[in-house]
Amino acid sequence: MGDRTNTIFGWVLFAGIIMLGLSAISSRWFHGGSPERPEQMGYAIEGVAEEGGDSGPDIGTLLAAATPEAGEKIFAKCIACHSIESGGPTGIGPNLYGVLGTPIGKHAAGFAYSSALVDVGGSWDYEAMDAWLKSPRGFANGTKMSFAGLGSAEDRANVIAYLHANGGGPAFPEPAAPEVTEEGDTAADAPGAGPGPVEGAEAGAAESAGGASMDQPVAGGGATANSGGAKIGGR
Repeated sequence: MGDRTNTIFGWVLFAGIIMLGLSAISSRWFHGGSPERPEQMGYAIEGVAEEGGDSGPDIGTLLAAATPEAGEKIFAKCIACHSIESGGPTGIGPNLYGVLGTPIGKHAAGFAYSSALVDVGGSWDYEAMDAWLKSPRGFANGTKMSFAGLGSAEDRANVIAYLHANGGGPAFPEPAAPEVTEEGDTAADAPGAGPGPVEGAEAGAAESAGGASMDQPVAGGGATANSGGAKIGGR
Protein backbone atom coordinates (compact mmCIF):
# COMPACT_ATOMS: atom_id res chain seq x y z
CA MET A 1 0.00 0.00 0.00
CA GLY A 2 2.80 2.39 0.89
CA ASP A 3 4.64 1.65 -2.37
CA ARG A 4 1.51 2.41 -4.38
CA THR A 5 1.04 5.74 -2.58
CA ASN A 6 4.63 6.72 -3.24
CA THR A 7 4.19 5.81 -6.89
CA ILE A 8 1.08 8.00 -7.18
CA PHE A 9 2.80 10.97 -5.54
CA GLY A 10 5.78 10.46 -7.79
CA TRP A 11 3.68 10.59 -10.95
CA VAL A 12 1.82 13.69 -9.69
CA LEU A 13 5.14 15.42 -9.03
CA PHE A 14 6.45 14.38 -12.42
CA ALA A 15 3.32 15.72 -14.15
CA GLY A 16 3.70 19.06 -12.33
CA ILE A 17 7.31 19.35 -13.47
CA ILE A 18 6.28 18.62 -17.06
CA MET A 19 3.54 21.28 -16.92
CA LEU A 20 5.92 23.91 -15.56
CA GLY A 21 8.42 23.09 -18.28
CA LEU A 22 5.82 23.36 -21.04
CA SER A 23 4.56 26.66 -19.61
CA ALA A 24 8.06 28.14 -19.64
CA ILE A 25 8.70 26.96 -23.19
CA SER A 26 5.38 28.31 -24.53
CA SER A 27 5.95 31.66 -22.79
CA ARG A 28 9.33 32.03 -24.48
CA TRP A 29 8.00 30.91 -27.85
CA PHE A 30 4.86 33.09 -27.94
CA HIS A 31 6.24 36.06 -25.91
CA GLY A 32 3.39 35.77 -23.45
CA GLY A 33 5.02 38.06 -20.89
CA SER A 34 5.76 40.88 -23.35
CA PRO A 35 3.45 40.83 -26.38
CA GLU A 36 4.86 42.58 -29.43
CA ARG A 37 3.09 45.61 -30.91
CA PRO A 38 1.98 44.98 -34.50
CA GLU A 39 3.72 47.07 -37.15
CA GLN A 40 0.38 48.36 -38.44
CA MET A 41 -2.52 48.91 -36.06
CA GLY A 42 -5.89 47.90 -37.44
CA TYR A 43 -6.83 47.33 -41.06
CA ALA A 44 -7.33 49.78 -43.87
CA ILE A 45 -10.88 49.82 -45.24
CA GLU A 46 -10.99 50.28 -49.00
CA GLY A 47 -12.94 53.32 -50.12
CA VAL A 48 -12.65 55.24 -46.83
CA ALA A 49 -10.53 58.39 -46.93
CA GLU A 50 -7.92 58.83 -44.23
CA GLU A 51 -8.67 61.41 -41.53
CA GLY A 52 -7.01 64.76 -42.06
CA GLY A 53 -7.15 64.64 -45.86
CA ASP A 54 -7.25 67.69 -48.13
CA SER A 55 -11.03 67.61 -48.65
CA GLY A 56 -13.00 70.70 -47.69
CA PRO A 57 -13.01 74.40 -48.61
CA ASP A 58 -9.78 76.06 -49.68
CA ILE A 59 -8.03 78.55 -47.38
CA GLY A 60 -9.30 81.52 -49.41
CA THR A 61 -12.92 80.42 -48.99
CA LEU A 62 -12.43 79.78 -45.28
CA LEU A 63 -10.80 83.18 -44.69
CA ALA A 64 -13.58 84.96 -46.61
CA ALA A 65 -16.08 83.63 -44.06
CA ALA A 66 -13.82 84.03 -41.01
CA THR A 67 -14.16 86.85 -38.46
CA PRO A 68 -11.69 88.29 -35.94
CA GLU A 69 -14.43 88.20 -33.30
CA ALA A 70 -14.76 84.43 -33.61
CA GLY A 71 -10.99 84.07 -33.69
CA GLU A 72 -10.59 86.08 -30.49
CA LYS A 73 -12.73 83.56 -28.61
CA ILE A 74 -10.62 80.65 -29.86
CA PHE A 75 -7.41 82.57 -29.13
CA ALA A 76 -8.43 82.53 -25.45
CA LYS A 77 -6.77 79.09 -25.39
CA CYS A 78 -3.49 80.78 -26.29
CA ILE A 79 -3.20 83.68 -23.89
CA ALA A 80 -1.42 81.62 -21.24
CA CYS A 81 1.67 81.56 -23.47
CA HIS A 82 1.36 84.37 -26.03
CA SER A 83 0.65 88.09 -26.03
CA ILE A 84 -0.77 89.66 -29.17
CA GLU A 85 -0.87 93.43 -28.57
CA SER A 86 1.76 95.67 -30.10
CA GLY A 87 4.84 95.71 -27.89
CA GLY A 88 3.44 92.92 -25.71
CA PRO A 89 5.77 90.88 -23.52
CA THR A 90 7.42 87.60 -24.41
CA GLY A 91 6.10 84.70 -22.36
CA ILE A 92 6.48 80.97 -22.79
CA GLY A 93 5.86 81.74 -26.46
CA PRO A 94 6.69 84.83 -28.50
CA ASN A 95 4.52 87.92 -28.93
CA LEU A 96 2.34 87.43 -32.02
CA TYR A 97 1.51 90.99 -33.05
CA GLY A 98 2.13 91.33 -36.80
CA VAL A 99 3.38 87.75 -37.19
CA LEU A 100 1.66 87.11 -40.54
CA GLY A 101 4.01 87.49 -43.50
CA THR A 102 7.20 87.46 -41.39
CA PRO A 103 10.00 84.85 -41.71
CA ILE A 104 9.22 81.62 -39.86
CA GLY A 105 11.15 81.37 -36.60
CA LYS A 106 12.45 84.95 -36.74
CA HIS A 107 9.45 87.16 -35.93
CA ALA A 108 10.13 88.02 -32.26
CA ALA A 109 13.66 89.37 -31.85
CA GLY A 110 15.52 87.70 -29.03
CA PHE A 111 13.11 84.80 -28.62
CA ALA A 112 14.78 81.35 -28.57
CA TYR A 113 12.92 79.57 -31.36
CA SER A 114 13.56 75.86 -31.74
CA SER A 115 15.91 74.86 -34.54
CA ALA A 116 13.16 72.56 -35.85
CA LEU A 117 10.98 75.59 -36.59
CA VAL A 118 13.78 77.81 -37.89
CA ASP A 119 14.87 75.06 -40.30
CA VAL A 120 11.41 75.02 -41.94
CA GLY A 121 12.27 78.29 -43.70
CA GLY A 122 9.89 80.45 -45.70
CA SER A 123 7.44 82.92 -44.20
CA TRP A 124 4.20 82.80 -42.28
CA ASP A 125 1.86 82.90 -45.28
CA TYR A 126 -1.71 81.69 -44.84
CA GLU A 127 -1.06 78.13 -45.97
CA ALA A 128 1.90 77.80 -43.58
CA MET A 129 -0.02 79.28 -40.66
CA ASP A 130 -2.98 77.00 -41.33
CA ALA A 131 -0.68 73.95 -41.38
CA TRP A 132 1.04 75.11 -38.17
CA LEU A 133 -2.25 75.67 -36.34
CA LYS A 134 -3.50 72.26 -37.47
CA SER A 135 -0.49 70.37 -36.09
CA PRO A 136 2.61 72.18 -34.80
CA ARG A 137 4.59 68.95 -34.52
CA GLY A 138 3.49 67.84 -37.96
CA PHE A 139 4.61 71.19 -39.40
CA ALA A 140 7.96 71.28 -37.56
CA ASN A 141 8.88 67.93 -36.07
CA GLY A 142 10.87 68.59 -32.92
CA THR A 143 9.30 71.96 -32.08
CA LYS A 144 9.14 72.96 -28.41
CA MET A 145 5.47 73.78 -28.85
CA SER A 146 3.29 71.36 -26.86
CA PHE A 147 -0.07 72.56 -28.21
CA ALA A 148 -1.77 69.70 -30.07
CA GLY A 149 -3.38 71.90 -32.72
CA LEU A 150 -6.85 72.88 -33.95
CA GLY A 151 -8.69 70.16 -35.85
CA SER A 152 -11.39 72.45 -37.24
CA ALA A 153 -10.47 74.28 -40.45
CA GLU A 154 -13.02 76.99 -39.62
CA ASP A 155 -11.45 77.54 -36.17
CA ARG A 156 -8.01 77.89 -37.76
CA ALA A 157 -9.32 80.42 -40.29
CA ASN A 158 -10.94 82.48 -37.53
CA VAL A 159 -7.69 82.54 -35.53
CA ILE A 160 -5.80 83.65 -38.65
CA ALA A 161 -8.35 86.44 -39.16
CA TYR A 162 -7.75 87.51 -35.57
CA LEU A 163 -3.99 87.51 -36.09
CA HIS A 164 -4.50 89.61 -39.23
CA ALA A 165 -6.61 92.08 -37.25
CA ASN A 166 -3.70 92.46 -34.82
CA GLY A 167 -0.79 93.65 -36.92
CA GLY A 168 -2.02 93.07 -40.47
CA GLY A 169 -0.39 90.86 -43.06
CA PRO A 170 -0.61 89.98 -46.74
CA ALA A 171 -3.96 90.24 -48.50
CA PHE A 172 -6.19 87.22 -48.05
CA PRO A 173 -6.06 84.79 -51.00
CA GLU A 174 -9.07 84.76 -53.30
CA PRO A 175 -11.53 81.88 -52.83
CA ALA A 176 -11.16 79.11 -55.37
CA ALA A 177 -13.47 79.21 -58.39
CA PRO A 178 -16.65 77.12 -58.02
CA GLU A 179 -16.37 73.58 -59.34
CA VAL A 180 -18.03 73.05 -62.71
CA THR A 181 -20.11 69.90 -63.12
CA GLU A 182 -20.17 67.69 -66.22
CA GLU A 183 -23.44 69.35 -67.24
CA GLY A 184 -21.71 72.75 -67.29
CA ASP A 185 -23.32 74.10 -64.10
CA THR A 186 -21.28 75.32 -61.17
CA ALA A 187 -21.74 73.54 -57.87
CA ALA A 188 -23.52 76.62 -56.48
CA ASP A 189 -25.97 76.70 -59.43
CA ALA A 190 -26.69 72.98 -59.50
CA PRO A 191 -30.26 71.95 -58.52
CA GLY A 192 -30.49 71.51 -54.77
CA ALA A 193 -27.18 73.29 -54.09
CA GLY A 194 -26.77 76.23 -51.76
CA PRO A 195 -29.17 77.45 -49.06
CA GLY A 196 -32.25 77.62 -51.34
CA PRO A 197 -34.87 74.91 -51.86
CA VAL A 198 -34.64 72.18 -54.47
CA GLU A 199 -36.20 73.14 -57.78
CA GLY A 200 -39.84 72.15 -57.86
CA ALA A 201 -40.19 72.03 -54.08
CA GLU A 202 -42.05 74.66 -52.08
CA ALA A 203 -39.73 76.73 -49.91
CA GLY A 204 -40.52 76.79 -46.22
CA ALA A 205 -40.21 79.84 -43.98
CA ALA A 206 -36.91 78.68 -42.49
CA GLU A 207 -35.46 78.01 -45.94
CA SER A 208 -36.52 81.42 -47.22
CA ALA A 209 -34.83 83.15 -44.29
CA GLY A 210 -31.69 81.02 -44.48
CA GLY A 211 -30.25 82.67 -47.58
CA ALA A 212 -30.35 86.13 -46.00
CA SER A 213 -28.89 85.14 -42.62
CA MET A 214 -25.54 83.73 -43.72
CA ASP A 215 -22.48 85.25 -42.12
CA GLN A 216 -20.69 87.81 -44.22
CA PRO A 217 -16.89 88.19 -44.26
CA VAL A 218 -15.44 90.85 -41.97
CA ALA A 219 -12.40 92.74 -43.23
CA GLY A 220 -9.66 94.43 -41.26
CA GLY A 221 -9.18 94.76 -37.53
CA GLY A 222 -11.40 96.01 -34.78
CA ALA A 223 -10.75 93.17 -32.35
CA THR A 224 -9.70 94.13 -28.88
CA ALA A 225 -6.12 93.39 -27.90
CA ASN A 226 -5.40 90.67 -25.40
CA SER A 227 -2.35 89.95 -23.32
CA GLY A 228 -0.90 86.51 -23.11
CA GLY A 229 -1.68 83.66 -25.73
CA ALA A 230 -1.83 79.46 -26.79
CA LYS A 231 1.40 78.68 -28.53
CA ILE A 232 0.48 79.78 -32.05
CA GLY A 233 3.36 81.81 -33.47
CA GLY A 234 5.84 79.06 -33.08
CA ARG A 235 8.66 78.17 -30.82
